[in-house]
Amino acid sequence: MTRHLPNDDDISAFRQALQAAGVRRIASNQADPGKPKRNDEAAQQARRQAAVESNTLQTSGRTSDGRVEAVRPSEYLEFSVPDLPWRTLSQLKRGQTAWQAGLDLHGYTLEEARIELESFLRDAAAQGMRCVLVVHGKAWGTTSDFPVLKSHTNAWLREWPGVLAFCSATDIDGGTGAVYILLRKRGQ
Repeated sequence: MTRHLPNDDDISAFRQALQAAGVRRIASNQADPGKPKRNDEAAQQARRQAAVESNTLQTSGRTSDGRVEAVRPSEYLEFSVPDLPWRTLSQLKRGQTAWQAGLDLHGYTLEEARIELESFLRDAAAQGMRCVLVVHGKAWGTTSDFPVLKSHTNAWLREWPGVLAFCSATDIDGGTGAVYILLRKRGQ
């Protein structure tokens, strides 16, 4: 089989055909992940300021900033309040409770992740959501020997008063890199 390498006339004809078809050059050669870029200082500052302003007595101090118990990357996470019906927890663990919103914590610093998680849980509760999904990942911290976001998410969710239960997701929703969270109903 012989290869045909394009010459300058072939390349020029190809470009003219693309232009005639209305194809335009893309402005950026990067995908848009749908969340703010880490180096966008103005957006980060605005998000921090909004978190400080919305930090009322009801939500302040809900999640710890201190040391947490380290968990392994593949460790299954599970928590429930003592009086939660067995069937409810069982359905959550099997992924049979439909989640209504999700949050991906990849790319956030520890402090940003805590603020985002608190905001997400407040918003979900205000909208009357029953079950949500949080993707924390399994990546190890750059200066630690355990998955930082996973370990902190495990601790934070245990402290949040609106959380009835949480457990690692099924494989289709992220496995041990994500958790289903069962939220308290309003007035409960």
